[in-house]
Amino acid sequence: MDNFGFLKVAAAIPHVRVADCAYNTERMKALCEEAAQRGVEIVAFPELGVTAYTCGDLLLQQTLLDDADEALAALIHETRKLPLVAIVGIPLRHGSTLYNCAVVFSQGRVLGVVPKTCIPDYGEFYESRWFASGAGISDEHIAVAGQQADFGADLTFEVNGTEFGVELCEDLWTAIPPSSHLALNGAKVIFNLSASPEAAGKHAYLRQLVVQQSARTIAGYVYCSAGCGESSTDLVFTGNALIAENGTILREAERFSDKEQLVVADVDIERLEYERRRNTSFRMNEAATENTVIEMEIPEALRAAALDRTIDPLPFVPKEEEHRSERCEEIFSIQARGLAQRMNHTHARKAVIGISGGLDSTLALLVSVRTFDLLGLDRSGILGITMPGFGTTDRTYRNALELMHGLGVTVREIPIRDACLQHFRDIGLDPADRSAAYENAQARERTQILMDVANMEGGLVVGTGDLSELALGWATYNGDQMSMYGVNASVPKTLVRHLVKWAADTERDAATRATLLDIIDTPVSPELLPADAEGHIAQKTEDLVGPYELHDFFLYHLLRSGYGPAKTLLLAEQAFKGSYDRATILKWLRTFVGRFFSQQFKRSAMPDGPKVGSVALSPRGDWRMPSDATAAAWLRELETL
Repeated sequence: MDNFGFLKVAAAIPHVRVADCAYNTERMKALCEEAAQRGVEIVAFPELGVTAYTCGDLLLQQTLLDDADEALAALIHETRKLPLVAIVGIPLRHGSTLYNCAVVFSQGRVLGVVPKTCIPDYGEFYESRWFASGAGISDEHIAVAGQQADFGADLTFEVNGTEFGVELCEDLWTAIPPSSHLALNGAKVIFNLSASPEAAGKHAYLRQLVVQQSARTIAGYVYCSAGCGESSTDLVFTGNALIAENGTILREAERFSDKEQLVVADVDIERLEYERRRNTSFRMNEAATENTVIEMEIPEALRAAALDRTIDPLPFVPKEEEHRSERCEEIFSIQARGLAQRMNHTHARKAVIGISGGLDSTLALLVSVRTFDLLGLDRSGILGITMPGFGTTDRTYRNALELMHGLGVTVREIPIRDACLQHFRDIGLDPADRSAAYENAQARERTQILMDVANMEGGLVVGTGDLSELALGWATYNGDQMSMYGVNASVPKTLVRHLVKWAADTERDAATRATLLDIIDTPVSPELLPADAEGHIAQKTEDLVGPYELHDFFLYHLLRSGYGPAKTLLLAEQAFKGSYDRATILKWLRTFVGRFFSQQFKRSAMPDGPKVGSVALSPRGDWRMPSDATAAAWLRELETL
């Protein structure tokens, strides 16, 4: 089974008894077995987990050190048939010096030993009383569990093609953590064996550290800390465990739990490699120092059908409730500031917008209103033009008018039916021929009206098309594809809907709020074909090109994550389980890939517009693609699915 570049990792929090090494390693063995059953490939345990962290001066006792080494040897032997790598914390002697170490082993073999570099000696920590720093140790060997193993702070390990590194507790809290160098030398995942007692407010800071370090190193970061059973003489240990990937927490343990925990997540190694390739700053510092890489192959683990990670079906939409309003406000401000700069540069004091009663033109109008308020201009300088055509319904027509009146902009109505019929006669098109020419003539007529009115008024045409439409090419070339400034150019449809909903929730005028909510509930449509017999929208975009929530998901993962069709399909199946079956997702994925390549020529000629998120399609910025690039490789992969 193809794992699509995912590495299943775990942070294990066993029960411990202080100075009872046999008991502690027995609990580790049980969690290793559970991890193997769940398909985990690498599992990490807390700092000094073999002895327990809180042994104090017992750590200097030969009896405890000998017992720890024997217990570790038994653990390595008893887990030799498990298809995983384990990382265990233990105090080890090297010459006459004691080190706080992480032992990496698999299949009965010790792969290497990493000593802790930064030894704290402040507050509740007095580790320098017992341990020496491993800084500078390289190319040495150490006796451990009856074996001789590589010993050094610069070690990295490669298992089945994935390189990882190890640091211990305090190492993360320093100005330049060892993991920074390990990542630059090739480690895609960092494991941190920690103890870290609890203190009020500390957990929030710890989460920030883990998130930031995973982002700075463009890596997975697995943090595992001591839990139930450690001495509470002066400190309390709550069993913190966090698994992060490039700035995002994938999984975390339940704090203050008296139960053993195995926190499991799939880290996307393929995505990390893609991010490192595209990040020129990271590439500049790669291999800044030399390190020793220890390689090993382990048997393929048992893989679960579902990934141990949450797949967000709406990757463009902000999720954190407490930050949602802040994020929406930020997006609006970016759009408005971009438009304000363009208006100032062109000395325009009027804006011209085609208002259809749909989501995109609504967002563009709201942004224009925000811009005029920002510039101290009267909203009457916003010329909202509704242009009823053959497919305009009473619902969208009414909403367009009510929205413009509610927001206090200038309202103009310029029907396009007669002009289009005249144009059909001029070019010899039968009005009964509902072809692309019939539809596109209406879109181009509307654009001509907007451009000419802008010329008459000394204004600027504000584009309404969004990122999803640009990706699919669902726009008329030199029609609604064109404007003088496209404020929605990098806002996908799912986010447009979310932003308009936020605007409705924060709107003080009840009538305007009601109009916004009805616009949200209106089916997305270009309204270029006549309404049905009941006067309802007959031409529904999502029936024709597919659900926008699927297309936005495809857009994000094919472009932002660099995934191929097969991996995108896998993730979509998990993200939309219960909403769309595999056949439906695959159908629209084929549509997306085909249209994305064939419609690039429209994006190559797109007008300026502000970038608001991590995905944009401007040919001058984030996306450089020839208009005649072929989709052959992507389509061949789709044919195998």
